[in-house]
Amino acid sequence: QKMQADMEKTQAELQEKEYTATAGGGVVSATVDGKHTLKALTIDPEAVDPEDVEMLQDMVIAAVNSALKAAETSREESMAKVTGGLNFGC
Repeated sequence: QKMQADMEKTQAELQEKEYTATAGGGVVSATVDGKHTLKALTIDPEAVDPEDVEMLQDMVIAAVNSALKAAETSREESMAKVTGGLNFGC
């Protein structure tokens, strides 16, 4: 029962955390929360090249995916600490 309470507390805390990642040498930055919701997206104006919109799109995708991966990795590590490495399908 204590483990379940600890898991619920950890999950709630993880949902509130934010994770930021960049792409293109930092010209694109994406922030997501633990619920995998995109909270912020910053694009340096120098990254906006009307001749190469595809590159900007790729950088946005890379930044968002990296931030989501960081959130997932943090969740997995935190839950492993609570459960002692047991897998409950979360």
